Amino acid sequence: MKTLQCRTAVLTGAASGFGLELARRCAGLGMKIVMADVQQDALDRAAAEVAALGQASGAEVLAFRLDVSKADQVEALGAATLERFGAPHLVFNNAGVGAGGLIWEHTLADWQWVIGVNLMGVAHGVRVFTPMMLAAAKADPDWEGHIVNTASMAGLLNAPNMGVYNVTKHAVVSLSETLYQDLSLVTSQVGASVLCPYFVPTGIHQSDRNRPADLPAAPPTQSQLIGKAMGDKAVTSGKVSAAEVAQKVVDAVLAGQFYIYSHPQAVGLVGTRLEDVLQGRNPTDPFKDRPDLGDKLRAALRGG
Repeated sequence: MKTLQCRTAVLTGAASGFGLELARRCAGLGMKIVMADVQQDALDRAAAEVAALGQASGAEVLAFRLDVSKADQVEALGAATLERFGAPHLVFNNAGVGAGGLIWEHTLADWQWVIGVNLMGVAHGVRVFTPMMLAAAKADPDWEGHIVNTASMAGLLNAPNMGVYNVTKHAVVSLSETLYQDLSLVTSQVGASVLCPYFVPTGIHQSDRNRPADLPAAPPTQSQLIGKAMGDKAVTSGKVSAAEVAQKVVDAVLAGQFYIYSHPQAVGLVGTRLEDVLQGRNPTDPFKDRPDLGDKLRAALRGG
């Protein structure tokens, strides 16, 4: 895209983390911003802040409470966006939740919750907003749009004790790569990117605060307790901020860049995984450079 100035953006997971930081940047650009989130009180605070930030630039904010796992609610978000601002130029399918533990210990409710938000939330966003963006592009040869889906480095790697999360994030990478290719078949006016952050302080480690009552968590297993503790430490100690990642998203959209990394140095780990695939060798030990961590995790899980 040539510019985001005074254009329209739809952001899910907009009350915190990457979504809120991108909303702040959109406000500075005088954009019309649809901020969607499942947590009403956090959404109200975030929308008020972003609206205040955007007063000087003429930005407008529409706050919309929704659960992205619900198809009808994302469809309602699309209708509200179209009625208020028209087709969005930027769609950030960003809402996500985290979950750890050994893959066979996830309950059916765990799978339904994490897949519903992390994967189906993105799928619903793509399904609802892509057609209206394509229609806008068809009606105006100068119209431009871009879709950014939030995956994770866990969508390019398979860290142990993070099963359901890995599965959903790999699916989002696949969905996004396919979206990029499919869009290229039909238009040059709408692009796509996938955001693959590593450990960034965003609040995702506190996802349970918004877990729906109809998909309750079971008492945590030992592996899930360990996964929660490791995830909390990794996320909260991240050195790259959500604000820095949001700026990377803006830069990537303007540059037409598909893969967006918060920690480019971590891509070397992806190279190792791909070498495993290409050479047909067994997956490399993720703790080969820190065997002490691997030994500690194995001992904890085996009761040693």
